[in-house]
Amino acid sequence: MDFALTAQQESIRDAIAKICARFDGAYWLTRDRDGGFPHEFYDAIAKGGWLGICIPEAFGGAGLGVSEAAIMMREISESGAGMAGASSVHMNVFGLNPVVVFGTDEQRRRMLPGIVEGREKACFAVTEPNTGLNTTQLKTRAIRQGGKYIVNGQKVWISTAQVAHKILLLARTTPLEDVKTPTHGLSLFYTDFDRSRIAVHEIEKMGRKAVDSNELFISDFAVPVEDRIGEEGRGFEYILHGMNPERVLIAAEAIGLGKLALSRAAAYAKQRVVFNWPIGQNQAIQHPLAKNWMDLEAAWLMTLSAAWQYDHSLPCGPAANAAKYLAGEAGFDACQQAVMTHGGFGYAKEYHVERYLREVMIPRIAPISPQLILSFIAEKVLGLPKSY
Repeated sequence: MDFALTAQQESIRDAIAKICARFDGAYWLTRDRDGGFPHEFYDAIAKGGWLGICIPEAFGGAGLGVSEAAIMMREISESGAGMAGASSVHMNVFGLNPVVVFGTDEQRRRMLPGIVEGREKACFAVTEPNTGLNTTQLKTRAIRQGGKYIVNGQKVWISTAQVAHKILLLARTTPLEDVKTPTHGLSLFYTDFDRSRIAVHEIEKMGRKAVDSNELFISDFAVPVEDRIGEEGRGFEYILHGMNPERVLIAAEAIGLGKLALSRAAAYAKQRVVFNWPIGQNQAIQHPLAKNWMDLEAAWLMTLSAAWQYDHSLPCGPAANAAKYLAGEAGFDACQQAVMTHGGFGYAKEYHVERYLREVMIPRIAPISPQLILSFIAEKVLGLPKSY
């Protein structure tokens, strides 16, 4: 059993760190204040070829695993970019996994290079206003008419829809009452984002102003049949190949942000003098930070385990969900403690930690709540009766 990163993984981390070093805390503080997609950062990551880290080499990618992607996403977040930087590339790293796994060779050749090269941005449209995490109850309908599907419905909390060229869309093609099980009858599409048929309304939110979140109103949106991924009606099965990697990556991002907050808190505790000695000499300051370190390290090991399981084609649902839960909680605790360690200055934007606390709410809440993860583990791992 070897817990060390490989030489290749170390080189990935170093290469990403060099790119991120060009975008310091002042850059992200400005993006947090003024908004606006971080195109310069996105383009730098794309120019380095990192958007295609999980995409096969045959289609322009690096052909690496979710383990390597997790290392990359942690480094982005930990660099000071936080969730704003991570979220700007997040979807392009994991989102097209269903295309990689279930798309035809023609679809892969057509759909993947634009993402790898950074020419195209994609958004992931699953969640709806009235269904939340109950994906099988989606109301958006896609009705086939000859060589196309006509889509109508709503989606909510769709990141990067303001700047997206493509949309990965899950819609019901067979009415719920006509399927044997609720997971059947949903189909997955990857197609052009037609703004004449998709109205995008941005949601004002607590943090991560640089990366937009939106509600989509879809009206008579025509999607060519050749843009359907895999078989009709099996879309729910396909998106699971994106959901588990997403849990792993967002766990890595939460850990990176927690580590960043912890490092700032420790540095501040060393140099802030009150009552004639540094506050870091007080156990009331030391102990919470020490616990943050341990919790983040434990969450990182769980994250690497989940990534390893996925990369080796093992059932990784429990591990991926556990990683997301542990990382979300550990990251939140570290960011909150960083604010408290700074005292009143923790509330000031110039010290950055208040931004970290606002941003870390994202991996704690999304893409699945901590409560539903606990219910999943109770049912799927412990064999307890389903509670939802």
